[in-house]
Amino acid sequence: MNITIEEIEGGVRVRVAEPRLDAALAIRFKDRLREVVGGHGPLILLDLSDVGFMDSSGLGAILAIRRALPPGQRIELAGLTPNVDRVFRLTRMDMIFTIHGSAAAAAETEAGA
Repeated sequence: MNITIEEIEGGVRVRVAEPRLDAALAIRFKDRLREVVGGHGPLILLDLSDVGFMDSSGLGAILAIRRALPPGQRIELAGLTPNVDRVFRLTRMDMIFTIHGSAAAAAETEAGA
């Protein structure tokens, strides 16, 4: 599982450097992210700009992480590719998550808050 973690203002950016987030990776992804989110600030920015495909298992893993967050912590998404964006729109999860066009746009939004 290729994930990079970078401290950002207000939290951490987690970049998923995998072409697919599907059933083959979903459990490892969820376990790895649960390790990461515990020791960081209130914002977990999940950068999916390298993920070209995501199935329901990948979406379920992201939802499970969101549900497991402690009070005061939030997960936001950035850099959704067209196929991944389609999954979020078709399942109406775009109404649940804050989605930024890119990690840089998310940083600008956070800095202005």
